[in-house]
Amino acid sequence: MNRVLLYGMVACALFLNGQTRDERIFVDFQEVMVPMRDGVRLQTVILAPKSPKGPLPFLIDRSPYGVPTKEAVDRGMPAAGRARYENYYVVTQNIRGRFKSEGNETTDAWDTVDWLIKNIPNNNGRAGIAGTSYDGWTAVMAALDPHPALKAVIEQASPADQFLGDDFHHNGAFRLSYGFEYSAMLETSSTENYRFQFDRGDTYDWYLGLGPLSNADERHFHGKIPTWEDFVHHPSYDRFWQRLAFAPYLNAVKVPIVHVAGWWDRRISTARRRSTRSSNRTTRSIATTSWPGRGTTGSGTETAAAWAPSVSDRTPRSITARTFSSRGSTTGCAA
Repeated sequence: MNRVLLYGMVACALFLNGQTRDERIFVDFQEVMVPMRDGVRLQTVILAPKSPKGPLPFLIDRSPYGVPTKEAVDRGMPAAGRARYENYYVVTQNIRGRFKSEGNETTDAWDTVDWLIKNIPNNNGRAGIAGTSYDGWTAVMAALDPHPALKAVIEQASPADQFLGDDFHHNGAFRLSYGFEYSAMLETSSTENYRFQFDRGDTYDWYLGLGPLSNADERHFHGKIPTWEDFVHHPSYDRFWQRLAFAPYLNAVKVPIVHVAGWWDRRISTARRRSTRSSNRTTRSIATTSWPGRGTTGSGTETAAAWAPSVSDRTPRSITARTFSSRGSTTGCAA
């Protein structure tokens, strides 16, 4: 009996090991510096299927957090992204000033789509853009003045009003740890996602010991973190914050746009404002059920099914795949 059990365990291990290898998706890697209209070049990685099924559309993500490395891509992409990696040119781009990108997000998205359409062979002249959080914000920027080839946009948990209901303020209440650590992460270095080095494990105690906000600049940032300077100099809902809120500009969106949010997400209030502002005949607005993490990323199938089996096929990953693969529809960017 023990021998049978042992054989069974070995067979199961071999099966799972083989399954893991088979589930990796291998793609072609290309890194380019895409020129913008003002001469600035943005670091861009393009992942292409090894055996494309014909002219393909682009699926674009513009981010401050970095692009895939060749070493990581050569190890294969996760099976959960099969629909993405087999049916699109998957494009990831570092925004201005991040990593290898040099030096107006709306025109950068326009210029990127234009360059891809003209320079990457075997494409079908159509593109979609999607992203979560900051990447969701860059997706919305692309929708405000879309390139003619941009056919669909999906933003997931994008910031919309940074004072009333987003990461840094909740109805004006400043989120100290988030504002401090996020500013340090993106603006301490342009070549890495910097993690502030606390001198103790209890960061609550560290912030208590920091004292007044002026000490943050005096002791740590020394006037070199622009976003932190904005927090300090604009403590109320003044013209600075009002001008940065993009919801008022969504009244005339020209491409189909899907808004995705989680009911427990910290940006759910602004998600409702985004979808209300952009609701017209070309728009689909969606609020998801709640699952782990930020409430919008990942497949979410298990948790969504636990809440309500009928919603398990409406996870953000499913929404993205369906929107961008609706062949012949007004919302799809496939041929």
